[in-house]
Amino acid sequence: MSALVFIETSEGKAKKSSLEALCYAKALGGNVTAIVLGPADAASLQDLGKYGASKVLHAADSKLEKGVIQVYASVITKAFADENADVLVLANSSLATPVAAKVAIKTGASFASNVVELPDTTSGFKVKRSIYTGKAFCWQELKNAKKVIAIKKNAAEVVETGGSATVTPYNVTLADADFNTTILSSEKATGDVLLPEAEIVVSGGRGMKGPEHWNILEELAKTLGAATGCSKPVSDMNWRPHHEHVGQTGVKVAPQLYIAVGISGAIQHLAGVNSSKCIVVINKDPEAPFFKAADYGIVGDAFDVVPKLTAAIKAAL
Repeated sequence: MSALVFIETSEGKAKKSSLEALCYAKALGGNVTAIVLGPADAASLQDLGKYGASKVLHAADSKLEKGVIQVYASVITKAFADENADVLVLANSSLATPVAAKVAIKTGASFASNVVELPDTTSGFKVKRSIYTGKAFCWQELKNAKKVIAIKKNAAEVVETGGSATVTPYNVTLADADFNTTILSSEKATGDVLLPEAEIVVSGGRGMKGPEHWNILEELAKTLGAATGCSKPVSDMNWRPHHEHVGQTGVKVAPQLYIAVGISGAIQHLAGVNSSKCIVVINKDPEAPFFKAADYGIVGDAFDVVPKLTAAIKAAL
């Protein structure tokens, strides 16, 4: 089974979620071609061979830099046909998922999002999907010859296979009709580690009592190499920037470790973090709902526990 993988980039380098998609495609067992749209770092393109790509198509037209969904869908649809691929694999993201849906419509392909495992091909082609904001799973059969799969973050392990890729310029004609939607401006989140790609997240809630106390969480995050997040009430009160809001209506995260400090655990917040591999809750209220979802819990005052935790981690490094 030959696969085409759409690689999203940030500052010219492949995102970790796209490397997961690439490793997932490699595990399907056939030839893998990656496609990158817009400016990209040459070394990063070459490195895609380490994760399973035998060929990398690079459409470097500067008009592709802003990520207009209709344009991306048209280019990827053409590459899907040119490569005669059986399956398109992408990360489940705010950009890639709508692109995947449009490609599926254009090509008549079966489409599944939030896929969490390799397909079961013993009888047909069935994929396991996360549904209801991660509260349940379902099996979906993809019956059409062409298939489009958007995988959930952390669904595949990033593993270097040591291969090499041939990077080929991919020249496309961009139709004016695809630019009916114009992105006037975009505001990027700032920080040493960004939430969507973070392996570790340290989040705070109203239990932090005010923005002036966030330094202890920032110190913990810096020590762990983590991103910082917050609950919705915290961002609503402008204690923290809105791009740090984690939850159903904010950023959905799936890190290896999520540390929640002073967050009670409202269902909307849990919906944004329940894909985390390990959840640690620090709260002085032993009845806080978040403890029911936690892998580990510490009942205690955050202003006492967090500095001690940071000091212990520093001593262990």
